[in-house]
Amino acid sequence: MISQSNRAKDIPTQIKNPDLVVRRRRQIVDAAVPLFIQNGFHKTTTRQIARAAGFSIGSLYEYVTSKEDVLYLVCESIHAEVEQGLAEALARATKGRDALAEVMREYFGVCYRMSDHILLIYRETQSLPLQWRKKVLENEVRLTGLFVQVIAGLITYGHLPPLDERSIELIAHNISVLGHMWTFRRWFLSRHYSIEDYTEHQINFILATITGALPVI
Repeated sequence: MISQSNRAKDIPTQIKNPDLVVRRRRQIVDAAVPLFIQNGFHKTTTRQIARAAGFSIGSLYEYVTSKEDVLYLVCESIHAEVEQGLAEALARATKGRDALAEVMREYFGVCYRMSDHILLIYRETQSLPLQWRKKVLENEVRLTGLFVQVIAGLITYGHLPPLDERSIELIAHNISVLGHMWTFRRWFLSRHYSIEDYTEHQINFILATITGALPVI
């Protein structure tokens, strides 16, 4: 089950009970994801989503106003799942470089488990209205900002060598994209690496970049 983000409160609903809204929207999201993956956003109908969620079409529209709202809820939920995983990794992380490695392992693991969902975001985001598209991109930047915070914090406490702000940001974006790379290259990567091997290679690559074994331009 995909986590439901609380940031989707700006989608109108006719229901006054916020807990019920969260639960029902979670049902809608869980029903919509496999349909969007299998059929694509445009070929999936709201009636199909309602049926898969166990709702009448009228009940569905008590919680969303359009199919685009459902897609936005899906994107928000995927981001929430990733963010929750990173928060849990940060909470249990040890000190020093191991903290960054722990966060990367969690992130890569979530990306691996949600490869189809991440592909869905990349494939269908352009179908969102501009206001939702901007929010999805803002979520991507915010998640990358978590890696910025981890790296900057480790540098502050002397666990990693000093880097300028620009380099830290670039490395954080590299980590974000490397997690997604399994989604786009798994047709090749899965024949040569387990996800565990892939993760450790990428952790070593990032740490080598930070410590100066590989240059940051």
